[in-house]
Amino acid sequence: MARANVTEIIITGLFQDPEVQKVCFVLFLPVYLATVLGNGLIVVTVSISKTLRSPMYIFLSSLSLVEICYSSTVVPKFISDLLAKVKTISLKGCLAQIFFFHFLGVTETFLLVVMAYDRYVAICKPLHYMNIMSHQVCHMLVAGSWLGGLVHSTIQILITIPLPFCGPHVIDHYFCDLQPLFKLACSDTFMEGVIVMANSGLMSIISLLILVSSYVTILVNLRNHSAEGRRKALSTCASHITVVILFFGPAAFLYLRPSSTFTEDKLVAVFYTAITPMLNPIIYTLRNAEVKNAMKKLWGKKNSETE
Repeated sequence: MARANVTEIIITGLFQDPEVQKVCFVLFLPVYLATVLGNGLIVVTVSISKTLRSPMYIFLSSLSLVEICYSSTVVPKFISDLLAKVKTISLKGCLAQIFFFHFLGVTETFLLVVMAYDRYVAICKPLHYMNIMSHQVCHMLVAGSWLGGLVHSTIQILITIPLPFCGPHVIDHYFCDLQPLFKLACSDTFMEGVIVMANSGLMSIISLLILVSSYVTILVNLRNHSAEGRRKALSTCASHITVVILFFGPAAFLYLRPSSTFTEDKLVAVFYTAITPMLNPIIYTLRNAEVKNAMKKLWGKKNSETE
């Protein structure tokens, strides 16, 4: 059958009630703007500030940049659809959204692993920290995270593109993802589904194991530190662990159980596509005096220049 049978896809959206959709528009537009402004402020602060030159801030800036891009693949279309009577997306647009959503989601996963490794080296091997985490190594780790995301997403999309889509042309979601799109194929997608899940699942499990083992090793190692050293290390790690839980928790809920059309699945997806990217800058800056001071200096400079 010709794949061209489906060229446009209707998205059911988060809720069907027009009044509820208007309320969602009023709620989610500020959330998206806060995501872009909050993460953008971190990227600008780290790139301008002379005090935020350590590896941790290079990774934090990269994470914030990924958060802006990741949220932007889904949320602007989702917000504009809340005001539309019929929510549509072209098949090419749907495939592009899937590609960038997986590319940036996996890049973020790898960056969280890199940040955990950075904290492990800083706390467990402090004397060798600057030798191990040189600026060259940091930039290579960031580039490696982006490359890993690109390879993962390319595999996912190359499996999907050859499938013949001949209807129905309705996706029961508020954005395009692989499993809902597979339901539109007019051939058996069991093998493709297995490969896609294995690709995502294996990467997630390995990443999570590295993250857990890093933080367990750090917590065990902290017993040998002074009370002040323990407090500072725990304060930094608490931010990282919070972000990891917020990122992996909803994803585990969605992908480690049979797929369904429950509204709660969509609500959980809203959490990690819209809410978590907004929370990350708050989590990292509230617990970090260096970032807060650098931001105050940045705003102080801006105000003095405008006066």
